[in-house]
Amino acid sequence: MIDREAPVKKFWLKIRSGRTGRVHDKTYLFLVREKGGTEMPTKKTSKKQKEKKMEKDIEQLEKINESLKKQEQLNIIIEEKTASIKEDLKSQLISQGKFGRQFDDMVEDYLYLVDLKERLKNDIDENGIRYKNTGGNGFTSFKPNESCERLLKTNAQMLKILQDLDLKAPDEGGGDEGDDLL
Repeated sequence: MIDREAPVKKFWLKIRSGRTGRVHDKTYLFLVREKGGTEMPTKKTSKKQKEKKMEKDIEQLEKINESLKKQEQLNIIIEEKTASIKEDLKSQLISQGKFGRQFDDMVEDYLYLVDLKERLKNDIDENGIRYKNTGGNGFTSFKPNESCERLLKTNAQMLKILQDLDLKAPDEGGGDEGDDLL
């Protein structure tokens, strides 16, 4: 279906005839495809082509659905972890007699960094330490995953917040001290 109100551009072309070698000047009108605009008339597609396109679309939707499920699981894990860490840090602050919004704000900053750390670790688990990148010239190269460097900086900031609050890192494993391992 051709939209009569679609933008039109004129192109002037010189065409050399294959048989006679004469140059013909032609002016052509082309419909211009704009983002969000009308579609250009295309060839008719066969049933097999439509089925292949539908299968590709279904595969893409399945990948998106799987990715969303992983994201939801990660969010649940992060929420549980931050809740337990928040409770532990608050109890340490109360036992030290530290009250006030400034301490609560620092705890919230720490919890944000815990969230960020978990997401960075997830990115490293999914993409690895290095990832394949295709440049504009078509060559592929391996680049370092920036999440590795950011993870180190995040951990350093988390330790600094704990030192400023004069707190100990929350026990995530809940195990013994390890003196008996020697």
